[in-house]
Amino acid sequence: MEKVYWLDQIKLQDRAKIGDKAFYLSRIVQRGYSVVPGFVVSAEVLREFLESINNSESLAADLPDSSLYLDVANWRQLQLVAGRLRQEIIAANLPQTWVSAIMAAAKEWQTKYLILRPSLSVSHTHQGVGNTSGLLESVFCAYDEDAIATALKRTWSQLFRAKSLLYWQRMGIDLQQINLAVLVQPIQNAIASGSLNVNPSGWTIEATWGLGIAMTRGEVLPDMYYIQQETGMVLEKHLGNKLLSYGLDDGAETFNQSILPSVVTDENTGLVAQLVAEDKQQKYALTEPDLQRLIALANQLVSELGKSFTVKWTLVDAESIPQFQITEVSNPPSAIPNVPNNVQLIKGLGAATGKVSATAYVINTPEKPENIPQGVILVAPAIAPDWLSLLHQVVAIITTQGGLTSHAAILARELGIPAVVSAKDATALIQTGEQLLVDGDRGEVYRLRESKNSNGENQPVNAAVSAFPLSPALERTPLPMIATQLLVNLSQPSLIERSQSLPVDGVGLLRSELMLLNILEGQHPNNWLLDGRRADLLELWSQQIMQFVRAFAPRPVFYRSLDWRFHEFPSLSHTSTTASHSILGDRGTFTYVNNPPVFELELAALAAVQKAGYSNLRLLLPFVRSVAEFSFCRHKVEQAGLTQTSQFQVWIMAEVPSVLFLLPDYVKAGVEGISIGTNDLTQLLLGVDREQGQLTKVYDERHPAVMGAIAQLIQMATKAGIPCSICGQAPAMYPEIIDQLVEWGITSISVEPEAVERTHKAIARAEQRLLLAAARQKLH
Repeated sequence: MEKVYWLDQIKLQDRAKIGDKAFYLSRIVQRGYSVVPGFVVSAEVLREFLESINNSESLAADLPDSSLYLDVANWRQLQLVAGRLRQEIIAANLPQTWVSAIMAAAKEWQTKYLILRPSLSVSHTHQGVGNTSGLLESVFCAYDEDAIATALKRTWSQLFRAKSLLYWQRMGIDLQQINLAVLVQPIQNAIASGSLNVNPSGWTIEATWGLGIAMTRGEVLPDMYYIQQETGMVLEKHLGNKLLSYGLDDGAETFNQSILPSVVTDENTGLVAQLVAEDKQQKYALTEPDLQRLIALANQLVSELGKSFTVKWTLVDAESIPQFQITEVSNPPSAIPNVPNNVQLIKGLGAATGKVSATAYVINTPEKPENIPQGVILVAPAIAPDWLSLLHQVVAIITTQGGLTSHAAILARELGIPAVVSAKDATALIQTGEQLLVDGDRGEVYRLRESKNSNGENQPVNAAVSAFPLSPALERTPLPMIATQLLVNLSQPSLIERSQSLPVDGVGLLRSELMLLNILEGQHPNNWLLDGRRADLLELWSQQIMQFVRAFAPRPVFYRSLDWRFHEFPSLSHTSTTASHSILGDRGTFTYVNNPPVFELELAALAAVQKAGYSNLRLLLPFVRSVAEFSFCRHKVEQAGLTQTSQFQVWIMAEVPSVLFLLPDYVKAGVEGISIGTNDLTQLLLGVDREQGQLTKVYDERHPAVMGAIAQLIQMATKAGIPCSICGQAPAMYPEIIDQLVEWGITSISVEPEAVERTHKAIARAEQRLLLAAARQKLH
């Protein structure tokens, strides 16, 4: 390692060596802006290090000259290769002269702690690399030789995580094209931290207390400010849910462990996590003067960086007034590189996270199409559940109708693809074949106009894909232990492999009607029975269920029996003459009373799974209107022999409001547990159809009536001595309510696979807060 590159001395020709993050920051430093000082360990140093690993059996030694082609569909192989590469890098020795050079350079800061930020650039590519913040994370360490050596190797090793290797291959990027440098900076305590996102559609500011780590890790919901770019006026602001803040263990009273029992310290990094006082949680992290100074800074940066960029900042103590320091400059997640004026924006509701760019496939009618091309963005008025088999072909969904709990939203979240719903006039504005970028996080659809190539022909604009929908089972940092059970909602066998290794206690909701669409061949089960194919359907049905039960054994699988709403399955041939287009129509256990043979067949399929030796199956009855309906179903369950297995239980979905008055009677009749379905409960309590996106402000699970009903159900279940779960969309969409659910005594929470990790963290925070509150009360 010949030298380090100081931010205030970096030149244009250094960009490939020091990476984009450091290069952008150096431009701002050299123009006089307040930036946290730093220097860069160049990408050449990583190449030298890999070449120095001379073990003949080492995979890492071949990396400088290897493309490392992997079968990324083989998760097991991917994990093994990634794990071995990272172990080799961490175990290898770093030359002492390198560590000494870093120590000497950082000495002038007189700091106890450093932060190492990955700074990436990719050679010989014309496409956007996208936002790699989820792949490459900053590493904290003490100002100490051993700590620095370990932190540097940890930073480099992230390049070879399983999810990183998958990302590079899916993006068509060869490892030899990747230049990974490391930006080294001192770190100090902050009053507040956040981000400033500037793009042509408007400015947004996010802010939280302390260092920005809580935001990066998704442990808080930051304050949000929406700014009008022309005037700098604050159009709207929302108070976040800032329960946690991070600082440094520098001996200051603010983070003194002996004074505040709510502190958790990481001795290796010096980071201190502290619960924010309740009165402080109700305040915005930025005072009005600080907010105005940040807006003024944004206006200055526009003249330097253009109309599309993201800045991360910290607010630190200074002699007179707090000072903003820039810590990072980058292209915003949804920016279109080099063509800011070549984009049209359509706004909607972000219903499923992720960002992806592809061509549009527009359907203007509500009828299910016969087929959909592979790899397109589907644009339609609405999505019915029976479209599920076709949705495996698409990479994102846009609908003009529907809310956050619409079928389009739920299906997209389960399939792990981005979705924007209630995007007004999308089917009229967008044409098939048009290039789009869908941002499911922000609820934005970018129409990328075509540009002319050198021959005068139209060609699509290359858009940045800021995130590839990665399997959450790939690689996670260790999660804290929790007492509240966390379960997962599923319906598709294709998601079993990725979901079974998630940190969950089982399947809280197996949606049978969606699962069954894979085998019904477009025919209602009634038609199978009328055609004399009962045995065939029984075998297929039991095999479908067994895939889930086998994969999660011995963890429980809560199978929700069929809840047909025939207007939602228009392509399914059926014999019912009473099918209604209402949510209050022919559905739930009422259909079992009216048509017992299909329910009896369903129970026979469950019994076949039990006879195969699996005892982890549970039954969840949907949309139960009366005790009489439940008693009828309970009798059928006993006739099928399911209760002969001691672990088997019969639960009901608590979604029809009458359960608020009848739960004690249900328990007497044999209900052994309830699962709160917030989707139906909310629309029935508030009189709102969840498919109507224009009523989003009315359809809100946080409404006092809904939250009051949930609290009452939990209390009634506790009093009756039965477990109470919740499996609607509310906990995943509004993590802030998890505090109340845990405090009220919820037994388990079930969410979509993509929400598992953030829900786990939210539960851990809620439980920690309750324990600390109890400890404080005991002290007083």
